[in-house]
Amino acid sequence: MLSPMATGSSSRPLPKRLSEIYARLGEQQRRSLLDYAEFLLERQQDAGKHEPVTAPAEPQLQPRPESESVVAAIKRLTGSYPMLEKQALFSKTSELMSAHLLQGRDAEEIIDELESVFHKHYRDYVERFEKDT
Repeated sequence: MLSPMATGSSSRPLPKRLSEIYARLGEQQRRSLLDYAEFLLERQQDAGKHEPVTAPAEPQLQPRPESESVVAAIKRLTGSYPMLEKQALFSKTSELMSAHLLQGRDAEEIIDELESVFHKHYRDYVERFEKDT
């Protein structure tokens, strides 16, 4: 339960306060607030799903379109490998994104490297799983 301090007011219920804040935000801030709320909801739902895992999760590979941006490739690969920890991939994906945006490296070349990075992290994930079981 949130304290009155956390809601910003002791006299207004949390849903009403949240609605008031939402109404005062700009469109981009509203989208961010909604994205964060959805993230919290997903995290809460995932917290209850702790069934024993007997085998490493298989990638849900999505086909690579002929013409794809680097951002779209990162989203596709993240969706293809949902079992990988995003934080572990962050450094290398950021580095490659910067090489594309700041150094002008070709998108197709960057996407090839991204696919290799995700595949390597998946192989490491499988090795850790097999080692731990």
